[in-house]
Amino acid sequence: MINRARQNLGVLRIYMRESLVYRANWLIWILTDAVNCFAMPLVFIAAAGGRSLAGYSTGEFFAYYVTILLVGSFVTSHFMWELNWEIKEGNFSVYLVRPISLFRYTFFRNLSWRFMRVGMAIPVAILFLWVYRDSVSLNEWRLGPEFWVSLVLGHCLSFTFVMAFAMLALFLENAESVFELYYVPMLFLSGQLFPVDLYPDWALALARATPFYYTTGLPTELALGRYAGAEAWRFIAIQAAWVVGSYVVHRILWKRGTKQYAGVGI
Repeated sequence: MINRARQNLGVLRIYMRESLVYRANWLIWILTDAVNCFAMPLVFIAAAGGRSLAGYSTGEFFAYYVTILLVGSFVTSHFMWELNWEIKEGNFSVYLVRPISLFRYTFFRNLSWRFMRVGMAIPVAILFLWVYRDSVSLNEWRLGPEFWVSLVLGHCLSFTFVMAFAMLALFLENAESVFELYYVPMLFLSGQLFPVDLYPDWALALARATPFYYTTGLPTELALGRYAGAEAWRFIAIQAAWVVGSYVVHRILWKRGTKQYAGVGI
């Protein structure tokens, strides 16, 4: 147990240092995330005309986007690209002989980047609150235990789902085109573009029937007090089930994929 903890902390330290090297990339990525945060409230102003939409007042709608910026910075994982490249180039073979599993190694590698991403997102969120200081309202923030549990589960779900998705590269050897398709449902069903409550009933039902909503959408809505009590914990239970299911799929694809992995590189 002590050895595993040392391994975990070692990976975390290494990649936190590495993340500081690519500061220009960090700036570009966080500015990309900020575009949606700053632009969508303006769309709301034009569409709402001073009225509420799907139960969101103007202040709550603004609060939604600054909240999902921070939540998404910690939750959202994209590690299928790195794993696809390593599989294609044959570098993936290293993971098969290391004393630490690929899943655990990548988890702490990803966690280091998530910590740094949140650190970059905080100044952007502060700027957002200043720019929209006359409109945004954080009075509805409810950062109780439901939110924190959901935030951690959202991070675990995004990671396990992406890890399961990444295992397709073991079968396809180059899955970049498949991975591009991931972002279409992810953006629309996770709540990162719009709150899912704005969707028609069929689209709302679709979002809640997929894992994407339970990555960033659910923690954000819990932070804004959209759910509470038994209803909140019911959604959290579904979220936990998706985490377990994604991990099981990852393990199945891992076992089958490594049996046919050639490791020759392209």
